[in-house]
Amino acid sequence: MILVTGGTGLVGSHLLYHLSLKNDNIRAIYRTDSSLEKVKKVFSFYTDDATFFSKIEWFQADITQVPAMIPAFVGVKHVYHCAAFISFNQKDYREMRKVNIHGTEIIVNLSVDAKVEKLCFVSSIAAVGKSLDDNLIDEECEWNKELDNSGYSITKFGAEMEVWRASQEGVEVIIVNPGVILGSGFWNAGSGKLFSQVYNGFKYYTEGITGFVAVQDVVKPMIQLMNSTVKNERFILVSENKSFKEIFFLIADGFGKKRPSIKIKPWQTAIFWRFSWLVSKITGIAPLITKYSAKSAHSVSKYSSEKIKNTINYEFEPVDKSIERVCENYPKE
Repeated sequence: MILVTGGTGLVGSHLLYHLSLKNDNIRAIYRTDSSLEKVKKVFSFYTDDATFFSKIEWFQADITQVPAMIPAFVGVKHVYHCAAFISFNQKDYREMRKVNIHGTEIIVNLSVDAKVEKLCFVSSIAAVGKSLDDNLIDEECEWNKELDNSGYSITKFGAEMEVWRASQEGVEVIIVNPGVILGSGFWNAGSGKLFSQVYNGFKYYTEGITGFVAVQDVVKPMIQLMNSTVKNERFILVSENKSFKEIFFLIADGFGKKRPSIKIKPWQTAIFWRFSWLVSKITGIAPLITKYSAKSAHSVSKYSSEKIKNTINYEFEPVDKSIERVCENYPKE
């Protein structure tokens, strides 16, 4: 039996489809019935055959609640831990610690108790350290707790520490650190917002650089690594390092829309995130931009995926092709 947490999220839903191609015993955690419709929509991007979705045994539970999670591990040999709380709003820090660190602690403890053979954890490049000599960032770059890290970065690093503990208690582990994930089906969250904004005429861009990767190039290596003899390793998953300007332009071209034309400078976002923070304090509404999302929009971080390429001979899809496919799946009016 394969167990997938976060089965109704971007990575989890695409992972479930690819797992269903060759596996019949799949159990996935979900929170609400409405979230299952999103998974069905993701499956529809791949196939009209409903038998793939019907292979999944859906298990309703909260990963932070031990009693509810214990039955989910019955008969489980492989665990894909995709569940996470993603936010750059410091107001969400406590909840992120609860889900990302404490939730992972529970998954690890139950995996050890159930004698799970192998655990794959979806981390993030946010939990990878910076390069000290301006070379590409790789798996050997150590995360520095002394830096001004975002709450999300802190909690993903904390979750990784829990997973490494599993490797010391008899469970083989794989950690993947994807870049910004480009995928279809979740248009109001994560990178899906980039597509929605550009489609609706977003005019602004920044020139910060980071790593981008298609969701298919996250889940396929996960499955390959879990079915291999590789164990107790972490892998950065990035197809290409590109600027947000390049990404916005590719998305606009994919939609046949006008490219964003107004460059936003660091001092402008510095003013805007402070103003947004003040408005949020007064109204209680989540800020449009935060200190850390503003910082990431301008920072330059370039990543290497040589380790995963060399380990399983994996080739990533070019980012322009990934964006073209996502644009084709976008629900146009």
